[in-house]
Amino acid sequence: MSNNKHTIDLPLSDNERLKSQSHLLRGTIVDDLSNGLTGGFTGDNFQLIRFHGMYQQDDRDLRAERVGQKLEPLINMMLRCRLPGGIITPAQWLGIDSFAKQNTLYGTLRLTNRQTFQFHGILKPKIKQIHQLLNQLGLDSIATAGDVNRNVLCTPNPVESILHQEAYEWAKKISEHLLPKTHAYAEIWLDKEKIAGSESEPILGNSYLPRKFKTAVVIPPHNDIDLHANDLIFIAVSQHGRLIGFNVLIGGGLSMTFGDKSTWPGLALPLGYICLHDTLAVAQAVVTTQRDWGNRNNRKNAKTRYTLNRIGLTPFRREVETRAKITFEKVKPYTFTARGDRFGWVKGIDNQWHLTLFIENGRLRDSSEHSLKSGMAEIAKIHQGDFRLTANQNIIIAGVSNEQKNLIEKLARQSGLLDDNVTTLRKNAMACVSFPTCPLAMAEAERFLPKFISQLDKIMAKYHLQKDYIVLRITGCPNGCGRAMLAEIGMVGRAIGRYNLYLGGNRIGTRIPRLFKENITDSEILLLLEPMIRDWAMYRNKNEGFGDFIIRNGTIKPVIDPASDFYD
Repeated sequence: MSNNKHTIDLPLSDNERLKSQSHLLRGTIVDDLSNGLTGGFTGDNFQLIRFHGMYQQDDRDLRAERVGQKLEPLINMMLRCRLPGGIITPAQWLGIDSFAKQNTLYGTLRLTNRQTFQFHGILKPKIKQIHQLLNQLGLDSIATAGDVNRNVLCTPNPVESILHQEAYEWAKKISEHLLPKTHAYAEIWLDKEKIAGSESEPILGNSYLPRKFKTAVVIPPHNDIDLHANDLIFIAVSQHGRLIGFNVLIGGGLSMTFGDKSTWPGLALPLGYICLHDTLAVAQAVVTTQRDWGNRNNRKNAKTRYTLNRIGLTPFRREVETRAKITFEKVKPYTFTARGDRFGWVKGIDNQWHLTLFIENGRLRDSSEHSLKSGMAEIAKIHQGDFRLTANQNIIIAGVSNEQKNLIEKLARQSGLLDDNVTTLRKNAMACVSFPTCPLAMAEAERFLPKFISQLDKIMAKYHLQKDYIVLRITGCPNGCGRAMLAEIGMVGRAIGRYNLYLGGNRIGTRIPRLFKENITDSEILLLLEPMIRDWAMYRNKNEGFGDFIIRNGTIKPVIDPASDFYD
């Protein structure tokens, strides 16, 4: 149901060509798999494998050395699992843990802020093996990258278990409903026979979406999935502890391009309230409207927020209502009071215990100091509940009985998974992967954050704030993976050792920070932050967060409407 007046009549980007010519995401991936002359994928296949959940990367730490040796870069794949709502069983965990140990270059597992995990360092001969292992475990990596609806987030609430279970079931349904319908994944990776007859993509379209699309389900008052980082958000509305419907928001997103003021991070806008039985119809209507009206000429302006900015929220809402055959009701009242994860033990209304573990940057590895990855495997061997990956790169050991509680805590402490000395500041910090594996990285993030937090911890302690926190996030480039544009302090990489410093977000994740200083070193950032933190300690109002304080005292202006004033 495309409306021509809302489409852009300009030449299509080359990504549109390769998608439309891909034979529904098959390309010539099978031919590349049998090519032993290179460790990577060539031509269009370099992009097409993303729709199957993989990115081609190389180890940038070794790049110059290998060039000097006249060797191909150490090409390998990052594979991201589809895991709606982040729930995974102990048996599945043991399967992925074993593969990472035996078949990847780095031997680690990386928890992502989209409630799933990534393998880094898979060489081409092992790619089919991991897809087939995931299939055996009841998992897959379909549509975790590319111009499709990505892994669907859901509040990993371990306390109100009935409401969480209902919300989680809808997250799974939305994920399944919006998946690509092509059989390419099964044919290429699982060796399934081609299905006779024609195929089509009734929701995504045979050219798929103009750009990636992110969906989340969130249960107030805890914004633990950073709702404004998503294109489509379903905010749970409950009555007497049961889910009755959703407030629907659209158009959030955090990526931008340095030097291009036609790009900006943005907050999601309200469409209205819907009853539960309309959820899938509305999800489909939003996706298909964005499919038909989104920008296929300029990928930098192809996300949903740019479509809304160009067309307007009201026409978009009317089109969704027409396609879904519904009328949005007025948004039901809701509020968010907190963000992040609730660490340690909590007891749910089901009388089960849940232990949230802090995993710095989501990286599970064994080292001389800690055995985080092995510790999780030991817990998985005895745990009788499930694991819930959070949107903050942490993990919840959920559904622990009274009988197993002490043993699981002992294993967590022995391995370093549970450490009482981790500061609240560190627990609320996050970084993207960046070097050495991300090809887009401009500065360090994951490897840099621990040391930077240690320095900032000293400043916090100096002003007696060691039990308090600031939401700080670091990304190696402006693409938004570390969600720095929803932080009180956001650092976005410009070059090795240099960052743009953004200030003025808030603790609950509902305000975009503003650029304060451009292209400065981490030492300069610490010098700038210390007097601000000192003043915050001395003059803040009761329970006033750092971001709110520096706006109130005039250090920086708040971003009111990112589309119009982010660059003011």
